[in-house]
Amino acid sequence: SQKTRKRVEEIFGWIKDVAWLRKSRYKGAERIGCLFTFAAATYNMVRMRSLGIGVSG
Repeated sequence: SQKTRKRVEEIFGWIKDVAWLRKSRYKGAERIGCLFTFAAATYNMVRMRSLGIGVSG
């Protein structure tokens, strides 16, 4: 469970540092939720790139 927790904490750390969600510029649960979803999707794309998964063009 500690390995899984570390992976989850890395994601939230990335979202806080890189995706600027430590202090949000928006108010309201809906806007924050949309921003969080977008940041999580971006994190997934960055992770896929580092794993070598994706479309090469």
